[in-house]
Amino acid sequence: MGAFAPAAGRLGHVDVLIVGAGISGIGMGCHLTTKQPGRDFAIVDGRDAIGGTWDLFRYPGIRSDSDLHTFGYEFKPWTSDNAIADAHEILDYLREAIDEHDLGRRIHLGHKVLRANWSSADDKWTVTLRRSDDEQLIEVTCNVLFCASGYYDYAGGFAPVFEGREDFSGPIIHPQAWPAGFDYTGKRVVVIGSGATAVTIVPAMAEDAAHVTMLQRSPSYVLAVPRQDPIANTLRRLLPDSVAYRITRRLNLARQRGIYLGCKRYPRLARRLIRIANRRLLPDGYAVDTHFNPDYNPWDQRLCMVPDADMFKAISAGKASVVTDRISRFTPDSILLESGACLEADVVITATGLRLLPFGGIEVSVDGQRLDVADRLTFKGMMLSGVPNFAFMFGYTNTSWTMKVDLVCDHLCRILAHMDRRGHTSFMPVDNDPTVTRKPMLDLPAGYVQRAIDLFPQRGSHGPWTMEQNFGFDKVLLREGPVEDPALRFATGRLEVRDPSTAERVIA
Repeated sequence: MGAFAPAAGRLGHVDVLIVGAGISGIGMGCHLTTKQPGRDFAIVDGRDAIGGTWDLFRYPGIRSDSDLHTFGYEFKPWTSDNAIADAHEILDYLREAIDEHDLGRRIHLGHKVLRANWSSADDKWTVTLRRSDDEQLIEVTCNVLFCASGYYDYAGGFAPVFEGREDFSGPIIHPQAWPAGFDYTGKRVVVIGSGATAVTIVPAMAEDAAHVTMLQRSPSYVLAVPRQDPIANTLRRLLPDSVAYRITRRLNLARQRGIYLGCKRYPRLARRLIRIANRRLLPDGYAVDTHFNPDYNPWDQRLCMVPDADMFKAISAGKASVVTDRISRFTPDSILLESGACLEADVVITATGLRLLPFGGIEVSVDGQRLDVADRLTFKGMMLSGVPNFAFMFGYTNTSWTMKVDLVCDHLCRILAHMDRRGHTSFMPVDNDPTVTRKPMLDLPAGYVQRAIDLFPQRGSHGPWTMEQNFGFDKVLLREGPVEDPALRFATGRLEVRDPSTAERVIA
């Protein structure tokens, strides 16, 4: 699959401006193309490549941690034999979607959105972007702003302070900033962390490194899953791709939901079953209860999935090991632990997590008044109270993140169609129910969430203000339920459309 050609021209006024050319933004573009074929839209991204997460992260072994039959788009079958896919396979899938929906001419890379202001008088957004090719600040306008920028800071990951870090003589690398061409052959590697990134990197680096040690402060639940789905691949041989994909998607979603609910309802049984599975994949006498037995229940935090048990195989082969301890300090060639043990290292990988950032750090204003998004309530999990003509994408944490992409995109298209029929030019959720109490947007005790949850909007206790982690609930709400809601106000006002040839204005 060759590289697509992004839009060569300058931006003009558009009906819908999509921020982010990752899987969510591309998905929105595909939905607009098929469901709103007359709608003018553009996709902008601050980076010089499409793909978001799947292009940004370049560390060894980078792959999905959920199956592509649920992680992929509802409208585009996943036809690879691998259900758990590497980043390059996902990027190929996204490029195919771009080609199939002729999105290349609408994608403007190297355009980072800095701020956006809604004008009630003009019924439109004025969006300020920085172009990377000449560092100019430009202004463009749009009727609807859709934020598909993800939930973490692309500038860098979370890096805790380690005493003596500056004394270490070897490279210290965060996975989010993996250096191109880095050679770790024959090196002693310590990977600090115990989450999805760490359990991906460890077996991948173990193939060429002298040895890889995963140093964790506390364990995570790690579950082996097959890289290939035998049911999906059998169905593809017997049925058309679209039919096989639809059946597999439903089966896998039901399985994911069943595992999640089973863990929440029967945590002791789930913990026991995971422990049994881990013991069978590790050497006799291995300290499973030390290294793979967290002090929280399954699915209180996300489970870490390892395809074809690759991490357990690396441990069993002696190529990798796990140490559960706390860091005392770094030395020039090792890490000293609080237990008194010493881990010799040539390379240290700090798989210590992400830094969350709502809406890509965009400064949002209404009529010149800057908003604190943390004061806003989420409406149907895709809009913000008091913010007109704005929608965003935030996926699931307990199943494939992107299962929500199609639902949100479909609902926004339905809103646009409703506005066309009624002659409306704006929509806005209004928080006018005094009985609604506020809660954090995510009910997930993971450290990376808790460090930044106060920056994010809040969810409500009931009604359309909740933000459920439930595909079935959202399917009824967003796809089958009505667009109109007592808390969603539609209005008809003055709409000024700039001529496309003059809509982009250089301001600095």
